[in-house]
Amino acid sequence: MVLFGTVLAFVGPLIIDDQIVKNTVIDPKNELSYTMWKDIPVPFFMSVYFFHILNPQEILNGEKPMVEQKGPYVYRKRCQKDNITFHPNDTVSYREYRMYFFEPTMSVGNESDVVTIPNMLVLGAAVMMENLPYALRLMISATFKTFNEGPFLTKTVGELMWGYDSGLVEFLNKYLPGMLPSSGKFGLFAEFNNSNTGLFTIFTGQNDIRNVHKVDSWNGLTELSYWKTPQCNMINGTAGQMWPPFLTKESTLPFYSPDACRSMELVYQRPGEMQGIPLYRYVAPKTLFANGTDYTPNEGFCPCRQSGLLNVSSCRHNSPVFISHPHFFNADPVLLDYVQGLHPNEDEHGLFIDIHPQTGVPLNVSIRLQLNLYMKRVSGITETGKISEVVMPMIWFEESGYIDGPILTTFHTNLVVLPAVMKYMQYGFIALGLATIIIAALVHQRLKTALGHDILTSTVIDNSRVVKGSHDTGETCHK
Repeated sequence: MVLFGTVLAFVGPLIIDDQIVKNTVIDPKNELSYTMWKDIPVPFFMSVYFFHILNPQEILNGEKPMVEQKGPYVYRKRCQKDNITFHPNDTVSYREYRMYFFEPTMSVGNESDVVTIPNMLVLGAAVMMENLPYALRLMISATFKTFNEGPFLTKTVGELMWGYDSGLVEFLNKYLPGMLPSSGKFGLFAEFNNSNTGLFTIFTGQNDIRNVHKVDSWNGLTELSYWKTPQCNMINGTAGQMWPPFLTKESTLPFYSPDACRSMELVYQRPGEMQGIPLYRYVAPKTLFANGTDYTPNEGFCPCRQSGLLNVSSCRHNSPVFISHPHFFNADPVLLDYVQGLHPNEDEHGLFIDIHPQTGVPLNVSIRLQLNLYMKRVSGITETGKISEVVMPMIWFEESGYIDGPILTTFHTNLVVLPAVMKYMQYGFIALGLATIIIAALVHQRLKTALGHDILTSTVIDNSRVVKGSHDTGETCHK
């Protein structure tokens, strides 16, 4: 039993690791893991927060913007992979479609709530065209007035999210097709609903489990062309849903995000536990959105402004749009001086992924990003008034989800209960074997002692008889 327990101590973890490898490979034969990868049964939600402008007229006069956060407005996100095609080189291609459904019971209000934010069509276009001839800028300003487009928008949440009718949008799509990202209504998330994230080709891990989920190409590309350096244009890591198994504290979580137009990488922060399941928490390093001055490898993402801002204009039709953490968390503190009403903190505004290190499966996810518009006064475009140069927060959103219900139960059984049973079994067998050996030794010692005692007694009796016999013989002779 000791031998069996010792063997189990070494072989048991290997058996578990082998099962993890078999179940992590992207293969329709792996029913549970394949279904999780294909349809993502875990409920995902997108919570949206608007920065409602309190002093639009004062901003036009050059004063500091004052904002009030409104939200969350919560949407259930449904993801489903389609056009799944397996290839001979151990890769699989797919498109993932996403749909959003408003959840009024989880929201602070309705999509009919009214919010005021900067008008991207006007203030964004003004910055884009500031180097055009002055006369042309005057014509652009006149066009804005013709279509009654001002510097700020006061619309319902639903209109700002999914699109609203605009005469200017119709005009631009008719006479300048391709200038705007959407050919229909103009909205901040108009492109997202009922859309897909592009054609991903990822490794199945069939021949090398270290490559499972890693991106081979996106839309047929193995590198991007948005940025200025080969390093920044690399497509690294996974598609951001699962990672290879057997992560360590030294491991990072690289992934490619089509929405951010770049690869990103999270780093280990601390261990943790979710209902008995061990996890590692990974977070965004401060260098993620650092500018090229503070972090040289990010020079390819420039032209840069303060650290904490990612300039995505190169992949967003050259509009002056920047991505950051919510409320400029982990950004240059000077950004907070330009806008009143921001209060960054890690608990509310830091992004993280809690992942089970053995399998590479996320247990709890919260990705939080903020959309900002760079705006300033542009001579000739009177809609800009005397606006001071500022990176203006518009909205921030959180995409979150966690494993729960039957999936969590299955995970807990396979990843906590069974390994624990195997662990205690191996120790039990070793203990039982040692106990058996000890008992056998004690029994053997007792038998040996008893046998020795019997031999000694027998010897004494025999000796006594010999002595007595000699004594009797002596007496007879004496007589």
